[in-house]
Amino acid sequence: MSVKENLQLMASYNQWMNLSVYKAVAELSDADLIEDKGAFFGSVLGTLNHNLAADIIWLKRFADHFSELSSLDFVRTLERPATLNTQLFDDLLLLQSQRFRLDQLIIDMMNEITDEMLSSALMYKNMKGIEHSQRFGFTLQHFFNHQTHHRGQITTLLSQMGIDVGATDLIITIPPM
Repeated sequence: MSVKENLQLMASYNQWMNLSVYKAVAELSDADLIEDKGAFFGSVLGTLNHNLAADIIWLKRFADHFSELSSLDFVRTLERPATLNTQLFDDLLLLQSQRFRLDQLIIDMMNEITDEMLSSALMYKNMKGIEHSQRFGFTLQHFFNHQTHHRGQITTLLSQMGIDVGATDLIITIPPM
């Protein structure tokens, strides 16, 4: 399996898991959605917003560096979140709509990237303005791992509230040979 195929699998898994998480989150009352549960970003809604904000930040870095990726044209129109805890949406349905749009865009990007891009250096500035140069393929691994990390927090919070997200293992999305 190639690096690109692995990243395509991660994009598919990412979309599937976000669908599962948002379906489960829809069962929450508004009060449960916004209640500070002591997670890194407070509430379930805060954590969902963080994942979206972080994705936009990374996708904009990718778009800035790889102008040839037409799959990122929509991202180029978005405002860059000022912080990682920026509350992009207070309304779950609006947040979900943007999440699902970006998930499809991420799949499209993974289909469009090339092996040359994956092995090239991604030049970007972090949120503190510090310049970095890292292999693009590795930053994509971080990009997917970051969402998995925070979705794990959300599934834990949901479990504590009696809501089962269902199976979450990557293995479920791996096609048979």
